[in-house]
Amino acid sequence: MTRRELLLSALSAATLSDIASAQQHAQSAKESDAAFRYLATADAREIEALAAQIIPSDGTPGAKEAGCIHFIDRALETFDREKREIYRTGLAAAQKKRAELFPQSQTLAGLESSQAIELIRGIEQTEFFKLLRTHTIMGFLATPAWGGNQGMVGWAHIGLEHKMAFQPPFGYYDGAAK
Repeated sequence: MTRRELLLSALSAATLSDIASAQQHAQSAKESDAAFRYLATADAREIEALAAQIIPSDGTPGAKEAGCIHFIDRALETFDREKREIYRTGLAAAQKKRAELFPQSQTLAGLESSQAIELIRGIEQTEFFKLLRTHTIMGFLATPAWGGNQGMVGWAHIGLEHKMAFQPPFGYYDGAAK
């Protein structure tokens, strides 16, 4: 049996189906901003505004340009579906905090950057914000097939070159042997 045959036999049909579904979702996310499978467009806009404060676009692409919201949508649809309630209640609590801090505002996305930062300071210890931060970072650095890191901007930001194979630099093991 070849390694390829062994690998294919190890993968279940459900796993292959999930991978194909993720790739299809990523493609549709690239084609249209309205391609959300779990999140409502209005909620996605609000969550994206918070994510844009976590990894801002100041001189380099941030969470918005990387399409982290599409990764979050994909996560809530698939592997983190049990965390949907955290997002639902957390977003409602963030809206309540926004109305308390800035009664004249209508949406999280409509807040100025300084206001959004003040709001985040008020919710940063919540389970919702901690999960949002985790999902934003994951979406910024994950493979583009999962919806985030569009254009590989996250990888470019950390200096990762997209290659088929990686190897440590010459002499890497020599230094550890001493």
